[in-house]
Amino acid sequence: MTYDFESCPDRRGSESVKWDLYPGTLPLWVADMDFKVAPEIRHALQRRLDHGVFGYELIPDDYFQAMGRWFATRHGWEGISRENIVPTTGVIAAYSAAIKAMTVPGDKVMVMTPCYNAFFPAIRNNKCIQLDNPLHYDGKSYIVDWDDFEKKAADARVLLLCNPHNPAGRVWTREELLLIAGICQRHGVFVISDEIHCELTYPGHDYTPWATLPQEYVLNSVSCISPTKAFNIAGIQIANIFAKDPQILAKMDRAINDNECCDVNIFGVTALKAAYNEGGPWLDQLREYLFHNARTVACFLEDELPQVTVLPLEGTYLMWLNCRAALQDGEPLEGFSERFGKHLQEKVKLTLSNGSIYGAAGEGFMRVNIACPRSRLLDGMQRFIAGFESYRFQK
Repeated sequence: MTYDFESCPDRRGSESVKWDLYPGTLPLWVADMDFKVAPEIRHALQRRLDHGVFGYELIPDDYFQAMGRWFATRHGWEGISRENIVPTTGVIAAYSAAIKAMTVPGDKVMVMTPCYNAFFPAIRNNKCIQLDNPLHYDGKSYIVDWDDFEKKAADARVLLLCNPHNPAGRVWTREELLLIAGICQRHGVFVISDEIHCELTYPGHDYTPWATLPQEYVLNSVSCISPTKAFNIAGIQIANIFAKDPQILAKMDRAINDNECCDVNIFGVTALKAAYNEGGPWLDQLREYLFHNARTVACFLEDELPQVTVLPLEGTYLMWLNCRAALQDGEPLEGFSERFGKHLQEKVKLTLSNGSIYGAAGEGFMRVNIACPRSRLLDGMQRFIAGFESYRFQK
């Protein structure tokens, strides 16, 4: 079956965060896709809807079986079962509960910045201290600053890892993850791995589940997984925490209950099963379409606006652009992303994500969501060029 990623429903006026928060602009910001959900998922949800009763439900065995088959077949991750999974409402709820379970107020939680901005309130709300390990930007991509990582790990209780990484678009290699794991083990750092973008990788860059590392590392960790990002069902809310150690799993279960996010959406259960049982062909075609979208952006800007560095996209559908060349003479870098983003909204009616919201290391960058029809994306890039030039030469 061939799936259509060129046409999309009009989302304006549908209470869409992406489309209705900044009306009148072309939104290429928040991380949801404009594509219709896979028909296999829609049909499963329709069947469940037709039942007509939506009371409290148990999570069936085939929910865990679908997850286990999917990760074993596609990612070589064996052993997922009911006995090592705690379901919850979303990945943010999952890693927030994990922080709660594994820290006491005042503990330090390390993040690799720039990183997903929802990490910051999760740390703060659990009364912990954020410890930044800024990734090293070499002008083309990001690598881990290993000396700084080791230094910070000596002072941290938890590492909140983004695997693959948002917004830098990195898919950590197995070798990199092993280095991270070895340092964390040496310093007694517990690892919480957010793997919500795990399905969205591109040729030459394979996702390595944290849970496939050697057991001594896996036992001192949890992994947070969900089909919501890859299958565009974020509004349905469903996620899972994997823990190999039964005592750790019990702590996760306790924290999920303490945070009152233990009862999952019945439609989330249905959608997860349909995604993992039937959604593979749709996902494969989606990834191919997104890969070509990423190449389109990179080639277009290389030809039309080479001053902007487009970082290679290894994973996610979120491209990271270095826009510092738009700075006017004498203009401070601090606050640039916010000023530039506001300019794009006002002058060319384009909404992107300001790089500064992902930490100080993101200042001067913008994040672009490419999960839309290619014609819409090219419209966005034309607007971006016009906005860049008008900002650069404004008086």
